[in-house]
Amino acid sequence: MKVHINGEERDVPASLTVEALLERLGIDPRKVAVELNLEIVPKSLYAQTGVEDGARMEIVHFIGGGVL
Repeated sequence: MKVHINGEERDVPASLTVEALLERLGIDPRKVAVELNLEIVPKSLYAQTGVEDGARMEIVHFIGGGVL
């Protein structure tokens, strides 16, 4: 199936959850926020939230740092 991730179309296997897709992409789910079809997905629901063909996802990484 095809999904759009951060504006880029990708082919991924059917029947994936948000959690499984993040794992497949090598992304640590503890360090990102996920928007699926314009709605924020709570981390507690990553394993239960399915990704369907044509879905649009935005994955935002948290980056620490700054000046002390």
